[in-house]
Amino acid sequence: MWIYFTLLAAFSQSWRNAFQSKLSQDVDVVGVTLARFLWAGPMAACYLAALYYFIPADLPQFSMWLVFFVTGAACMQIIATALMVKLFKLNNFAVGAGLAKSEALVAAILGALFFGTSLSLLGWGGVLIGTIAILLMSSRQGLKGLSLQTLLLGLACGSCFALTSLWVREASLTLDLPTTHRAAWVLLLVIALQTLMLVSYLAVKRPATLKKLQQHGRLTFLISLTSCIGSIGWFSAMAYQSVPYVKTLGQVEIFFTMLVSIMWLKQPVKIKDGFGLVLIAIAAIMVMWT
Repeated sequence: MWIYFTLLAAFSQSWRNAFQSKLSQDVDVVGVTLARFLWAGPMAACYLAALYYFIPADLPQFSMWLVFFVTGAACMQIIATALMVKLFKLNNFAVGAGLAKSEALVAAILGALFFGTSLSLLGWGGVLIGTIAILLMSSRQGLKGLSLQTLLLGLACGSCFALTSLWVREASLTLDLPTTHRAAWVLLLVIALQTLMLVSYLAVKRPATLKKLQQHGRLTFLISLTSCIGSIGWFSAMAYQSVPYVKTLGQVEIFFTMLVSIMWLKQPVKIKDGFGLVLIAIAAIMVMWT
């Protein structure tokens, strides 16, 4: 089941990133970040209600640990999404999304250090290859032209996404419910908190951004829809399986990203960037085999 959920998430996320890249041309970073969650809350609530209708289960018992993990995951995902939007503005869509995929490597390292996930020699080789790929993709003219800003943004973005994933899994494990129900509850709580924080901030500080999102209503809805579907996939997969395995398999998103970039956004992928994306995929497979 976790494999199917991961593939669904990777496919949906590649489109969500593409829609966000488009929206970022006219809307600021915080607005594009909110677009990811704005309509996703009601969708997540409908998904949870459907689960209870078809598979009846008990209501959850919330704990302080659940509150801690949900709050941490919500904050980290907001920061990660904002950093990814900045990556889109610095480079093209495929490269920005590829750099954000350092998440899988960071999750493997953090999982090994703090969450009891062991990596073999082959797995650590994958981590090294992935790091080389990130350096390659961050450079416009070889290593001499390495963009430190793009590199740091990519690593920071991946790290925040990795922490989000690890905390989402921990939040799910605090609930004594069927796996799909656990994931759906965590998803709804995280999205609700994120939406509340971002809408409150924009209403006070940047009301004009909310108006711009209304002007781009269709694109905003598509971002929320693909984000919700992707999150259902990620959260469910991580409820079934540990994060490093899910995120490394999720690297198939890279190939969906390349296709979307070329066929829909009309952004060419340079040979160097394409090679870097392939290296990240190889690294993901190596880590997966651990």
